Amino acid sequence: MSEAQLDIGEDKTLLLVDDDEPFLRRLAKAMEKRGFDVEIAESVAAGRASVMARPPAYAVCDLRLGDGNGLDVVEAIRERRPDARVVVLTGYGAIATAVAAVKIGATDYLSKPTDATDITNALLAGDADLPPPPENPMSADRVRWEHIQRVYELCDRNVSETARRLNMHRRTLQRILAKRSPK
Repeated sequence: MSEAQLDIGEDKTLLLVDDDEPFLRRLAKAMEKRGFDVEIAESVAAGRASVMARPPAYAVCDLRLGDGNGLDVVEAIRERRPDARVVVLTGYGAIATAVAAVKIGATDYLSKPTDATDITNALLAGDADLPPPPENPMSADRVRWEHIQRVYELCDRNVSETARRLNMHRRTLQRILAKRSPK
């Protein structure tokens, strides 16, 4: 879908909720270029306040925010504007959270890292349409490496605890952590 062909509709309001400020600013700028009227929030509280003041037609919410769960914002949007199209982003993808997001009313669920094109495709896909597959998906090795890095950070960079949680040998994990990230 090219930028000139986007059919956003009459109401172009888009709420972006993410606590990663650099990502949020880049995404806001990219979505404005695509014709959306963007409003940003960096917390659950700010997102809910924005929804109460002006319910958006479109929303992109991160799952994990500093002050809570992005699904709380999705619920608020569904209460105030049932026809809104909401995409949930997460760096911690799991089937259980994807199911919870869709049950609450999210129209799609994307794993980070993702770009504005994938998000726009997910927001504008019809109910019967599936968005096209990503142009440059991460390799399986990269996805594995990202997962290991995420768990490592969540364990406060403790190699033994990370190895225990990932059910792998500590020395194997140390070798993986010593290497550069795969492409």
